[in-house]
Amino acid sequence: MSQSGKEEARALSPAPAATVVLVRESAETGAIEALLLQRSARLVFHGGHWVFPGGRIDASDFTAAGGGLEYPAACAAAIRETREETGIPIREDQLIHVGHWTTPPGLPRRFATWFFVCALREPVTVAIDHDEIRDYRWITPRQALLDAREEKFVLPRPTRVTLSDISVYDSLDDLEQGLRHAPIRVFPPESPHYRPAESGCGK
Repeated sequence: MSQSGKEEARALSPAPAATVVLVRESAETGAIEALLLQRSARLVFHGGHWVFPGGRIDASDFTAAGGGLEYPAACAAAIRETREETGIPIREDQLIHVGHWTTPPGLPRRFATWFFVCALREPVTVAIDHDEIRDYRWITPRQALLDAREEKFVLPRPTRVTLSDISVYDSLDDLEQGLRHAPIRVFPPESPHYRPAESGCGK
């Protein structure tokens, strides 16, 4: 296959990826806050935007998951990417699968991304590389959405929608209980890239 053919094939087939919404209760107010990271402006995909930790599922993630199923590999990638981008260790049993987003055709990078929420109940220290990740902030979902509407920073659509989904919860207990019973948000709704039964996902 020619180089142009390979590039076209990559454009047509989004790479599997995983994203984690880290949430905590503010020590000052008790309100739920989410961790947002600012990507470097030099990055092709969402450069300069504020996003959740996450990235592409690597071959090592399938190995770590002990098989060829995508959902366990997505969990492994979620744990690895969170550690690499934030320095925060998390466990698979903390992950709640809440969504799956596939980048529309025509963009320079396409991903089929598993979305997870992870509630943090103990204090953590965020450590970013100040290279690919330029900054971070803990912020309530409602404030983040307001700041985006006022154009103080840019949130990609999946980030905005996910923040909106979790903004209705007032405590981590309510959030975890609600999300474990909520339907999975899939975009586009009939995405051929979301195959939970084949991927070993229980939801």
